[in-house]
Amino acid sequence: MTTPSEPLPLPEPDRSTGTLVEERPDTRLDDGDHERFAHYVQKDKIVESAVTGTPVVALCGKVWVPGRDPKKFPVCPDCKRILDEHWPSKDDGAGS
Repeated sequence: MTTPSEPLPLPEPDRSTGTLVEERPDTRLDDGDHERFAHYVQKDKIVESAVTGTPVVALCGKVWVPGRDPKKFPVCPDCKRILDEHWPSKDDGAGS
């Protein structure tokens, strides 16, 4: 048996077929602690979600379609912390 002096050429890939990958945000429902809290979301996004059924994004990053009464759950500590850091309340003892 003889060995070739040059490697055999590889066939060109077929460019007429393939898979188109469409990137979408991850809208899966979260498990765990996020389900036990009420989250802060922009009010207009809640109304839009109620009309269209599209998911909303809370300050803490949770993505879901609202459907439960938030008054029945404690406020998400991450949402509360983010809200307090960016929009401190008027009665926090500072100022006038």
